[in-house]
Formats: sequence, structure tokens, C-alpha cells
Amino acid sequence: MAGRALLIGECMVELRQAGDGLMRKGFAGDTFNTAFYLRSLLPEAWPVDYFSAVGTDTISDEMLTFIEGTGVGTGFIRRLPERSPGLYMIHLKDGERSFSYWRSASAARLLADDASALRAAIDASKLIFFSGITLAILAPEALATLLAEVGRAKAAGKLVAFDPNIRPRLWDDADRMRRAISDGAAVSSMVMPSFEDEATHFGDASVDATIARYIGLGVSKLVVKDGAAGITLDFDGERCFVPSAQAEKIIDTTGAGDSFNGAFLANYLQTADHLKAAAFAANVAAAVIGHHGALVGRSELDVPVA
Repeated sequence: MAGRALLIGECMVELRQAGDGLMRKGFAGDTFNTAFYLRSLLPEAWPVDYFSAVGTDTISDEMLTFIEGTGVGTGFIRRLPERSPGLYMIHLKDGERSFSYWRSASAARLLADDASALRAAIDASKLIFFSGITLAILAPEALATLLAEVGRAKAAGKLVAFDPNIRPRLWDDADRMRRAISDGAAVSSMVMPSFEDEATHFGDASVDATIARYIGLGVSKLVVKDGAAGITLDFDGERCFVPSAQAEKIIDTTGAGDSFNGAFLANYLQTADHLKAAAFAANVAAAVIGHHGALVGRSELDVPVA
């Protein structure tokens, strides 16, 4: 059964190392990266759209052209004068990355200010995906609007997937961050956390503790990513484990989690088999980290079709 996938968040201008002190410009961001891999791995019968906001400047024009070139729909992206996309720079050391950000004037911070546009996009979609970064960039009133509309989608039986993707530097208060992440999970039917983040910021002593906490918030489907230690899933109370895939080489881990999310959802939407989806996603993520940048084209990934 086909449908429409809607991913909500911020696409940014990406600057990454190109050698000899030079930087290469691209466009990426956690939920857009997931949209990219969803579009790459889903059949055309599944439209994939991005919900965000950009400016009316030249770099916004370039971003929209790039997004459209990936096959991801831009019809739900609003254009706001006097705003522009955010920008980040990747710093790499031994395959691990750190970031510098410039996003105070980002148009995406206003993505949920138009509640009617948000509702129309969600109503047109079967899958909705958002992240903790999506929550972090919004003002309190806009955050409440997003959670209310996503909650409506969950109540209507749509698949609402959420990656907490905890980035404390984006929040002005750790308690508010934890409340918002918990509120985001509570309006979701599937949560896809990284255990390292959950242990660090929620104090979870084990993957089981992370799963129990999210089940307590009303989440029925959990996909807990724990790096090389593998993936633990709990779907409607059934617990299972899938090992991680061995990466042939590690060049850049920037897109690992996002590619896993997109590959998992692409496979799960087609098969309804969470074990197969997790194994497929692990292979995709292992292939992605063998390349530079967050976005690796389908033709460059030596993995089977979803």
C-alpha cells in the first residue's frame, strides 16, 4: 500500500572539508537527510515531501533546486522574506564529527507558525517524521502547535515516527529539553532513539530502561540504536535484537543515524517487518559512513533494494 511521507524540520547549508583548507558547500539536516534516504529507497508510488521554511534569497533558491533534484517534494516549504537558511560546518577527526552552527536567522525556526499549512500537509500524509532538532529550533507557541498537530495524526492512526536526536546546545535549559523530547515521544507511535544520547541526558542505565521510559509515554514501537552494539526493537511488547553491520571503512559518520532512519522506514513501509527493516537499515548506515558527507546517492551504496 502506498501513501505520502512528510518529514518536518530544517534543511541547512552544509560546509564540509574538501582538502587543502577548502570547504565544499552542500545542503543537509537531520530530517532532510532522512527524507533523502526515504526517497532513494522507496518506490515512486510513495511521494516524499519536506515541510519547512526558507527565505527568498539566492541561497534559498539553490536549496529548493537541490531538494527538488533529489526527488523530495518542496510544495509544503514556505518562503519567508527577511529570513534565510541556517548554516553549519563539519569538523572531522578520525571519522568522528563535530559542528559549528549559524542559524539565528533561519527561516525554519518559523516552520510551525502557520498552523493551517502544517495541518494541511499532515492531513495529506500517511507517514510523519520529525526530530528533537525540529522541536529545539521552535519558539514555545510554535512547538505547542507542532505537537498538537502531530498528536492529531497519531490519534487518526497515521504512522508518526520521532528521533529524539538530542542536541543540548540547541536548548536554553536541560529540563525544558527533556520535557520537550518526552512530549514529542508522547505524540508519536514510533520512537527511534540513540541509546548513548538517552543514557547521557535521561540517565538511562540500560537499553531496557530507555524502552521502558518511552513505553510509559505511550509509544508502541521502539527502535533503539546503540552503535556497534546493535539495535533493540520493541514492537507492541515484543522485544527483539538485530546486530549492527560491519563497516568496511569509516570515513565520515555524519549521516549514519539519519540514513538508518530513512532506510528503516523505507523498508518497514513496504514489508511491515521491523526485523528485516532494522537489518536493512544497519547495512545502509554501514555503507554510508564509508563516504564523505551526510548524503550518499543510491548508486554509490552497495546494498540490496529495500
